[in-house]
Amino acid sequence: MKNPESVIAKLAEVAMRRFAMIKDGDRIAVAVSGGKDSTALALDLAMKQRWWPVRYELKLVHIETDMGSDWQSSNMEKLFASYGLSCETVNVPVLARLKADRKMNCYWCSTQRRTELLRYAQAQGCTAIALGHHLDDMVETLVMNMMLKGQMTGMLPHLRYDKYPVRVIRPLALCEERQIIEFAAYKGFNSFTCSCPHDDTSKRKLVRQRIALLTGDSSAAKRRIFESQFNIKEDYLCGEF
Repeated sequence: MKNPESVIAKLAEVAMRRFAMIKDGDRIAVAVSGGKDSTALALDLAMKQRWWPVRYELKLVHIETDMGSDWQSSNMEKLFASYGLSCETVNVPVLARLKADRKMNCYWCSTQRRTELLRYAQAQGCTAIALGHHLDDMVETLVMNMMLKGQMTGMLPHLRYDKYPVRVIRPLALCEERQIIEFAAYKGFNSFTCSCPHDDTSKRKLVRQRIALLTGDSSAAKRRIFESQFNIKEDYLCGEF
């Protein structure tokens, strides 16, 4: 069995090189929720700082909401400190900002958190924001947009904004969730990572189940769905008439 740390390190390296994610002198805001994905991302980027061909700086930030959280600051701070990292917390009143006639939903929460993350990154002079989305997230987003929105749009590994001077990078884009779970168990932080309290209400969970049925949980099938985004045959798509 391959070392889980080596698996994540290699797949992240391939993604970072393939999609040209890091530039010399980058100041990267790493969004850490306390979950396994963003924690794995932060640790891998910290390890790569020692040998990556260009220099970059990391600034870890946790966006705390008023919905309640499993964020265990003492455990996370100790873990990050062992890698020479520190983490700042930004409080965002997601529920308080919600209008009286509206119900909480994933889109509202993510929009509020992403807005504050962008503000933080710009205020700190960051040139990039690193998010912990993995291969399964990417495939789910692609399929979910087709099923629920009727659009062929996905989640880019490297996103360059037109109106913000900050890029978004997703170094775990080629890592499967199961590989990150193995990495978390190997490094010993899987026992105190958190998850969203509204996760069970997400439509993403339904799409995840349908993808599992469609692919038979095949890693190769999921990777082919991901790669299809980069192999567009325009002559065989309708487009506009």
